[in-house]
Amino acid sequence: MTTAESEREWSEDDLRFMAQALHQARRAGERGEVPVGAVLVRSGAVLSARGNERESRHDPTAHAELLAVRDAAGLLGGWRVLDATLYVTLEPCPMCAGALVQARVARLVFGAADPKAGACGTVVDLTSHPALNHRVEVRRGLLAQESRQLMREFFTSRR
Repeated sequence: MTTAESEREWSEDDLRFMAQALHQARRAGERGEVPVGAVLVRSGAVLSARGNERESRHDPTAHAELLAVRDAAGLLGGWRVLDATLYVTLEPCPMCAGALVQARVARLVFGAADPKAGACGTVVDLTSHPALNHRVEVRRGLLAQESRQLMREFFTSRR
């Protein structure tokens, strides 16, 4: 993260919706899931809010981001989730970043970077790849410390 990026101010809405994503992450962790939470918002209204469900669903694709996008698409009645912002506690993986591009999500705000699988600028960047037909505006680092701490506590408790 650049110094300029870390010094940017966040809107009250950004803080409020990321706090909701952290709540979803905590709930996921309580269920034995990796504590990642996602909240998808359009025009100030929450379209969907989900936590990881890979373990409970026995589904490798049941990431919080994908579940939130699927819920919103169903609610909106189509596969495009235009003019929406996804708030997520951990940088999306390639599968989830690809889904954001495919769903035409306008903006992504994430907490902690993922040095192993982050596909929004850390390892690779699918959200602004020139060969793809959509670009997602990415803001990183909102409540990153809280997001990292949730992950750290979860994995420490598993060892």
